[in-house]
Amino acid sequence: PRHFSAPTPGALIVCPTRELAQQVAHDAIDLVQHCRGLRVANIVGGMPYQLQIAKLQNANLVVATPGRLLDLQRSMQIKLDQVQFLVVDEADRMLDLGFSDDLAEINQLTIDRKQTMMFSATFAPRIQQLASRVMREPQRITIDSPQEKHANIKQVLFWADNAQHKRKLLDHWLRDTTINQAIVFASTQIECDGLANDLQQDGFDAVALHGALSQGLRNRRLMALRQGHVQILVATDVAARGLDVPTVTHVFNFGLPMKAEDYTHRIGRTGRAGRDGLAVTFAELRDRRKIFDIEAYSRQPIKAEVVPGLEPKQRVPESRPNNFGARDSRGGGDFNGRDRKFGGGGRSGGFDAPRGGFADRNAGGPRMVGEGNYQNNSGGGFAGREERPFAPREGFSYERKGGFNDRFAGDRNAGAAPRGDFAARKPAFGKPAFSKPAGGGKVFVPRDAQKRFSKTDR
Repeated sequence: PRHFSAPTPGALIVCPTRELAQQVAHDAIDLVQHCRGLRVANIVGGMPYQLQIAKLQNANLVVATPGRLLDLQRSMQIKLDQVQFLVVDEADRMLDLGFSDDLAEINQLTIDRKQTMMFSATFAPRIQQLASRVMREPQRITIDSPQEKHANIKQVLFWADNAQHKRKLLDHWLRDTTINQAIVFASTQIECDGLANDLQQDGFDAVALHGALSQGLRNRRLMALRQGHVQILVATDVAARGLDVPTVTHVFNFGLPMKAEDYTHRIGRTGRAGRDGLAVTFAELRDRRKIFDIEAYSRQPIKAEVVPGLEPKQRVPESRPNNFGARDSRGGGDFNGRDRKFGGGGRSGGFDAPRGGFADRNAGGPRMVGEGNYQNNSGGGFAGREERPFAPREGFSYERKGGFNDRFAGDRNAGAAPRGDFAARKPAFGKPAFSKPAGGGKVFVPRDAQKRFSKTDR
C-alpha cells in the first residue's frame, strides 16, 4: 500500500467564520496564480472531509477555521510543526465566537514559527492579552481607526413605532429603482428566515443566510449573490465580515447588531472598491440606547430622516451632537420629555447650574397618593419643622430602636388593618428578647436566639 505522509504547510491563516475563510482563500488564490509551486488549501467545517484532505496535499498555504483544522490535525491528516508564518484574522471576532482555547492549542502546535500576525478591528484589553500569549515582542500597527468615517457611504436612520412600521419602511426602500443588490441584516436566525420568506411572498428575489444553514447551501446562496442571480440577501452577522460583493449598493439594518463595532462591519459591505453606497438603519424607540452607542463608537451622528406618509407617530429621540450619543453623566431627560433628576426638578447647564432636588420636589408632580405625603405638603422645600404636615423627627440617640424580635409600630396608614400592640411585646431592660410577654401570648423564638446573648443574659 501507498505510504501516506501528512501535509506540512509553511503558512497558516486562521479565520473565525467559514465565509471569511473562503473569501481569504479566494483572494490568496488570485494572488499566487502567477507564482509556480504555491498551492492554497481552504479548510472549513460543513464540507466533506475527503475532499479537503485531497486539497491539503502539497499545500503551502492553508486558510482554515479553527474547528475543522484541529479535527484534521488530531486525525493526523495535517501536521502544523513546520508552519513558519501564522496569521490570526479577525481576532476580536474569534474571541466572540469562543475560539480562545482553540487558538491556544494552535499556538502550541506552531510554536516554532518565525512570524505571527494578528488582525483585529478593535484593540480591547482581551485582544492585548491574546497578543501577549501568542506573540513575542509584538509591534502594533494601526492602519485605519475603527471610528474612520465612511466618506463614500451615506448613512441614514429611520425611527419606527413598531415592527410592522419598520417592515413598511423596508418595503418602501426595497422598491427603490437605484438598488442593484442589497443586504438586509437581521438580529436572529428566526428573524432572518421569517423576513426572507415575507420578502419572497411580496415578490422580491431574496434568500436567507445564517449559521444554521448547511455549508453547501450557504456557499450556493453566496455564489448566486455574486453572480447576480439574487438581488436581496437577508443575513445575520455571519456575513458581516469577509463578504466582498462590489455590486452591493445598499445595506439595511433591519435588526440592530449586539455590539456597536459590528455596525461598522455591516455597512462596510457596501461602497466596495471605491463605489458609493447607502446604509439605512431602522430602529424602534427601545433601540435608542444602541443607536447612541453606535454614534458614540463611530464618533459621528447618523442623520434621521422620514418617509412621507410613513412618519413615526411617537416622539423620536434627538441625537446628541456634543458627544455623539455618549451617556450624559450630569443627568438628562428621557425620551418622553420627563426629567430624570431626583424629585423631578430639571437641571440644565453645567456644574454651576442649580440642582433640582428637595427645593423643587413638587415640580415633578405628585410622587405618592394618600394622606400625609408629598402631595399634601403645601409648604415643601426647606420649610420649618412646625410648618410641615409630617410627624416630628426624633433626635439622635444611642437608644436601641429594635432588632430582629423588637419591631416597633411607628406611623401606620389609618386604613390599614390592625396588627396588634407591638409596644406591649417589647422586652424590658434586663430581660431577654425571647422572654414571655406580659400579655401571655407566645412569642416566636428564633432558632439561633441563644447565640446572640451572653451567659449573664440567660
